[in-house]
Amino acid sequence: MKKYRVGIVGATGAVGQEIIRLLEKRDFPIAQAKLLASSRSAGREIQACGNLETVEETKPESFKNLDMAIFSSGSENSMQLAEEAKRHGCVVIDNSSAFRMDPSVPLVIPEINGDELENHRGIIANPNCSTAVALMGLYPLHQRFGLKRFFASTYQAVSGAGAHGSVSLDHEVKEKASGQKSDTPFESAFVHPIAFNLIPHVDTFREDGYTKEEMKMRNEARKILNLPKLGVSCTCVRVPVYRAHSISINAEFKSPVNVPDAKSALEKFDGLELFDLPNANRYPMPIHFSERENCGIGRVRLDHGFENGLALWVVGDQLWKGAALNAIQIAEALVERKCLRFM
Repeated sequence: MKKYRVGIVGATGAVGQEIIRLLEKRDFPIAQAKLLASSRSAGREIQACGNLETVEETKPESFKNLDMAIFSSGSENSMQLAEEAKRHGCVVIDNSSAFRMDPSVPLVIPEINGDELENHRGIIANPNCSTAVALMGLYPLHQRFGLKRFFASTYQAVSGAGAHGSVSLDHEVKEKASGQKSDTPFESAFVHPIAFNLIPHVDTFREDGYTKEEMKMRNEARKILNLPKLGVSCTCVRVPVYRAHSISINAEFKSPVNVPDAKSALEKFDGLELFDLPNANRYPMPIHFSERENCGIGRVRLDHGFENGLALWVVGDQLWKGAALNAIQIAEALVERKCLRFM
C-alpha cells in the first residue's frame, strides 16, 4: 500500500493533537508526519504515528515534498500559506473559515458530498463544527423528505474555544467549589462567567444581531447541501460542557413526514447513531459522544409548529467530526478516489 507524507499545521493545538491521535487510530497510511506550528512551539518533540517528531516552524518551504497538509492554525495562517503549499503540489485540507465560501473550493462532509472532492483545485475546506454535526442529522432526512428550512439552537462545549476554554471552565469551577477567588490574575476565554452559566454569544456580532458563528450554519449548509435558498435561523450558545456540541433542530420538509420513516433513514446513515428511547431515558448527551467518531441523534418527533416538520437533537464531538475526524475522512477519501493530484 502506498504511504503518504502529511503535514499537520497547528500540530501543538487542540485540533492538531486530535489529528495526530486519529491518524494513528485509523491507521492512515503515513510515510511521514511533519509537525508544523508557530515559532514558539518549534523544537518541541511529540510522538506522532510511531515516531518521535520535532515540531518545525511553519514556513512557505515547509510543504515541499508533502502529499497533503491539514491546516488547523486559523484563517490568517491559511490565507498566507495555503497557496504556498499548492505551489509545491501539496493538497491543503483547511479547518479554518478562510476558504469555506470560496466558490472554487469544495466544502466537504464526506458522507454527504464527497463527490465534490473529484473537482478540487488543491484546497478543500472543512465546515464549521456546528454545521458538520447538524448536517449529519439533517442530511438523511433531506434525502428522504426534501429539506425546506430549519431552525437550530446550539449548545457548544467550551473546548470549541480552544484549549483555554477548558482551562477557563476548570478555573471557575475550582473557585466556586472552594468559595475563594484566586490571588493570581486569570484571563478567561469568555466574556462572562461560564461555570454554572450559559452564554448566548459565540464569535463576534454582526450589525443584524446574528453572530458570525450563526451565519456559518446558514451559509455553509446552503453550500454543502447545494440549496442556495435554504432558510436557516440559528442561535449559538456556549455551555459549561467540556467536549461535544449539542444541537436542537426544528426542520420543515417538502414532503409529508412520519417518524418511522425518519428513524429508518437515520439508522441507515453512515457516521450517525440513532439513540432514541426517551421513555427509558436514552437520548444522546455530550458525555456519551465525546471522543466518538459517530454523531448521535435522538428525540426524533413530529414538530407541532410545521405542517411537514420534525424536531430532533444531535450531538457530536466538535474536535472530531467537527474538525479533526472530518479532515482525516477527507484525506482518506482523496486516497480512495485517487484524486490527490491537481496540477
